[in-house]
Amino acid sequence: MSLVEVARPKLSPARMRPRDVMRVGAVGLRTRPLRAFLSALGIAIGIAAMVGVVGLSSSSGAELDRTLSALGTNLLTVSSGTTLMGEAAQMPKDAEAMIERIGPVEAVSSIGRMGDVKVYRSEQIPEAQTGGIATYAARLDLPATVGATLRDGTWLNAATERYPAAVLGSSAAQRLGVGAVSPDTQVVVGGMRFTVVGVLNPVALATDLDAGVLVGWPVAESRLGFDGHPTTLYTRSDEARLESVRQVLAATANPEAPNEVDVSRPSDALAAKQATSQAFANLLLGVGAVALLVGGVGVANTMVISVLERRAEIGLRRSLGATRGQIRTQFLAESLLLSALGGGGGILLGTGVTMGYALYSGWPSVVPAWATVGGLVATLVIGAAAGLYPAIRASRLSPTEALSAP
Repeated sequence: MSLVEVARPKLSPARMRPRDVMRVGAVGLRTRPLRAFLSALGIAIGIAAMVGVVGLSSSSGAELDRTLSALGTNLLTVSSGTTLMGEAAQMPKDAEAMIERIGPVEAVSSIGRMGDVKVYRSEQIPEAQTGGIATYAARLDLPATVGATLRDGTWLNAATERYPAAVLGSSAAQRLGVGAVSPDTQVVVGGMRFTVVGVLNPVALATDLDAGVLVGWPVAESRLGFDGHPTTLYTRSDEARLESVRQVLAATANPEAPNEVDVSRPSDALAAKQATSQAFANLLLGVGAVALLVGGVGVANTMVISVLERRAEIGLRRSLGATRGQIRTQFLAESLLLSALGGGGGILLGTGVTMGYALYSGWPSVVPAWATVGGLVATLVIGAAAGLYPAIRASRLSPTEALSAP
């Protein structure tokens, strides 16, 4: 071994710090901004769809929780079912009084549907065009029991329940073309003119009332031929003993034929509706995942083309001392940066859509942290998977092969 050989220093490739990795990884994005934007857009659409679906579903669930918290989950309805012969059953007139005797029951109210009483805006409306509006005799304490509120006007009172006065459900008012309530606002109920004194907001726990016209119990009996038998009773009970009350309601309301009485809990229906919405949201979440996958394919395609177009650059870097690992790191970093840009934009877009729609709908805006973190992690995983093959391919190019490429 000669002196020259002993004194020769051992050469080693320069190390790339994280800042250097980011800088060289961003070269391809800066030199081809339009292609980078379109590739990132594919990722952004997928992430925005996933965050938006999760956010809207969570916001809808929060609104349901808020609604149930305000209205209570202790409302039970008792309604007339059918007889063994398939005919409509009839509850006793004193069903309401009998239910009031149940200890845990805190409030009871009822309505009686008059199936043969039609409602029209005026006498000029053809009889066949009823609009699906039902007519109900209602007790004065009905709003307090079911949690109904008035959009305009007033509820029936001890005076107006004896005269031709009516309160419209929200959808009934819309079908009848009734907006603001005034002393001149009238509808035709059972061939008689009734003055509209109020319009209800949608009733979440008693949706049948939305498409109904409600009149006082006394005037229904004296002028509309109402037989006085309730068709639906609403009860509020002690939450802790709700199930016990539920088990005895049918036998109490109609002791002679408890099998002809249906007992339900409206909040269960709302929860079932929310579960259905959640199932639909899961379907949309799958669609968002497919969109994210398509975006990942777009990033992979972009990176493969980038390797082919930049072989001269790769060859020059290899000639200047860059190792295979450094070339591989450069293109992998470029793929991750491209995906991260798309993922960040998608998270912002999905969050913005959720907040905008929630604000428009009057919902609380909820975007779970796991959705944003999961979206970012999914983006990086997609970016790593999409950039791995192009990065390995770029690192395997020899300097002479890369520099000689046309």
